[in-house]
Amino acid sequence: MSGIRIRKSMNKDKPIERKDYLKPLSREHHHGLLLCWKIRTGFTKGISPERIKAYADWFYKTYLLPHFEAEEKYVFPVLGNESDLIIKATEEHRQLTGLFSDNADIENSLKNIQTKLEDHIRFEERVLFNEIQNSATEEEIELMQKIHSNDKFIENTSDEFWKN
Repeated sequence: MSGIRIRKSMNKDKPIERKDYLKPLSREHHHGLLLCWKIRTGFTKGISPERIKAYADWFYKTYLLPHFEAEEKYVFPVLGNESDLIIKATEEHRQLTGLFSDNADIENSLKNIQTKLEDHIRFEERVLFNEIQNSATEEEIELMQKIHSNDKFIENTSDEFWKN
């Protein structure tokens, strides 16, 4: 009986209301979570770390690095560089960049990327973006609306290792 109540109460949780000016970044977060899933799936299927790393590097250079740059240039200034939330998010960007650059132990780096990227995205979606939405001025909103207005995700289909 209590299991049923838990499920019912979980269904009552409403999704986070995301303002239109942050929706493009939230969609990019979705693709980041898919990267985490692809890394996990690759390891589960016994795919070589080098194959997974090749895809992860493509994703990082093509989507994640520009995403970090856009957040740091247009979104994070809303709360200011002294904000604990911004300091945390920026530090996580640096840690992730370091993990993508680490070729000494590819398997370990990928596993850390999967864990840390997922945690980072959850933090931004559940905490940071809510604070941004509560604090942004009209001028800041207008500036954020200009970023990623027409960007579409185009999958790298050269090695879809997660489908094997």
